[in-house]
This record gives sequence, structure tokens and C-alpha cells, in this order.
Amino acid sequence: MAGHSKFKNIMHRKGAQDKKRSAMFSKLSREITVAAKMGTPDPDMNPRLRAAVLAAKAQSMPKDNIQRAIDKSAAGEGDNYEEVRYEGFGPGGVSLIVEALTDNRNRTATNVRTFFSKNGGNLGASGSVSHGFDRMGLIGYPVSAGSADQVLEAAIEAGADDVESDEEGHQIWTAQDSLHEVAKALESALGEPESTKLAWRPQTPVEVAGDDAGQLVKLIDALEEDDDVQTVWGNYEVSDEVMAGLG
Repeated sequence: MAGHSKFKNIMHRKGAQDKKRSAMFSKLSREITVAAKMGTPDPDMNPRLRAAVLAAKAQSMPKDNIQRAIDKSAAGEGDNYEEVRYEGFGPGGVSLIVEALTDNRNRTATNVRTFFSKNGGNLGASGSVSHGFDRMGLIGYPVSAGSADQVLEAAIEAGADDVESDEEGHQIWTAQDSLHEVAKALESALGEPESTKLAWRPQTPVEVAGDDAGQLVKLIDALEEDDDVQTVWGNYEVSDEVMAGLG
């Protein structure tokens, strides 16, 4: 389990799926509204909004919910959300980057700091860990999109930088400024992606096991359950055997 997977398999392992789903829809709606407000409400003309809509569709978010979130931008709602990034250290020396959309910076900062301190980590200053990551584009496809070789061939043809394939799907990495160009090329070869977004790719992964892994899981869970937190990135690597033990 790598840091860019966002602990996807943990969400499957845990209960309370309905609660998770409701929270996920809320976050997706917030991103759609902010993206539409920052650009145009037309996904074809607004790359960030298109990415947000694709992410919502991939999570089976109803079309009415998606349209309602777009309409909020036209109605002037969601204006006061601002993007905030926090950087810190988790158990086992793991570096974490937390991206949030908030209408109350003080509340969010307090919550994030509390999550870190209660779960064996500590919040750092801006830039304290991001230097260990590369800012890149990340395009996600399900396993059904094709074999690892097929996806690799399509990615090379589209101009991608790297591909990681496993039993959960395909992660295609691109240069930051060519994300949407590569995504469009891939769409004609592999179909619509599950996700298209900017991401933080760790330069040096850190293996985490034992008590540190258990505490890291709790920290990531706490952060992701916060309404303001959109995404958590990290340089952790947790083996499937360790994850099975945590289950």
C-alpha cells in the first residue's frame, strides 16, 4: 500500500461505508463548486472542473448532485472556500502533505494539528516535507481498462512519464503541465479515467511496520474523516501482510 493510494484498501476494510460515502460526496461537491467558481462552469472548458466531475462520476455520485454543485458556483455560493496545504511528520518518520478546502482556516489548522499530535506525529512548517515530493499529474484507471502492458503502451504513446499497475488499478504519472493533454490522449485509447488530478509523488518511500503502521492508519483515517480535508499524500509504504495484521 503506497502513499498515493490514499489508503484505498483501508476504506474497504473498515465499516460505516454509508458514512464514508456521504462524507466523500460532500468533499467532491465542494471541489466541484470551487473549480467551477475559479474558472467556467463548463467542464469541457475548465480542466480542473472536468477532473472534479470525473472523480465524482468514478464514485457513482448522482448526476443531480454534480449539477447542483456546479450551479452553486453560479449562485455565488462556495466563494469563501480557500485552498490550504499542511505539511507534517507521521509515525515512523513518514512525511505527509494534507490538502484542504476550508471556509475557516483557524478551525482546519486546529483540527489538523490535533490529529497529528494525538496520533504520533507533528505538524511542520510550510515546505518542511514538500521538498521530498514531486508535483505531478496523476491519472487513474481501473483494472478493467486493460492489462499492464496495454496500459503502459497507451501511456507511452500519450506522452506519460511512468505507470504503476497492481491489483487495484493503473496509476499513470505525467508532468504537471501536460496532465490534461496526456489525459485526453489516453481517453481515446483507454476510455474515460477514474480520476485526473495533480498529485504529490514521493521521491523516497519509507517502509512502515508494527506499531508505527497502526498509528499511521489512525492518523490518516482521522485526517480523511475531517470535512475540510480533501486529500492526504504521503511517502509511506505498508506491505499487504502488515495491512492484513491491522485488519
